[in-house]
Amino acid sequence: MEDNLFLRDYKKLIGTTIDKSPSKAGNWLAGVLREVEYGRMVMEYTVREEMCNPGNILHGGVASLMLDDVIGGANFVTGNEYLMTSINLNIDFLAAAHLGEKLTVEAKLLRNGRNVNHWMAEITNAKGKIIAKASSNLIVTQVPISSLGGDSSREN
Repeated sequence: MEDNLFLRDYKKLIGTTIDKSPSKAGNWLAGVLREVEYGRMVMEYTVREEMCNPGNILHGGVASLMLDDVIGGANFVTGNEYLMTSINLNIDFLAAAHLGEKLTVEAKLLRNGRNVNHWMAEITNAKGKIIAKASSNLIVTQVPISSLGGDSSREN
């Protein structure tokens, strides 16, 4: 299971901006894929003006989207033939990220279950400071990955 078509296709995208997936919200984030392996994904984002609150600080909703999207992309490359969806997303916001900062989001699979996968993820800044951390459970749906729109090799 660790070597699958989804993972092989995603490895070809390392260093590129993920902006052509069925996830329109993820495309808007315009993250760069830095690392991917079974059970782990690392993306890099630059905090843009439209991602900020009026104080030019990363909006918590956008930070949540980053965490959720990287978890979703990492879960996708585990190779499940059916879409999995979040049943919860628990986030701790620990520090501010400012306009123009580069952020790294890393997601790790903690438990690969038959029906539910448990993930953790962190956002860190260039100095390694934790901006936010999350845990999430994803459950198998009845939606085949093959039915998703867009280029499914770039789903995230």
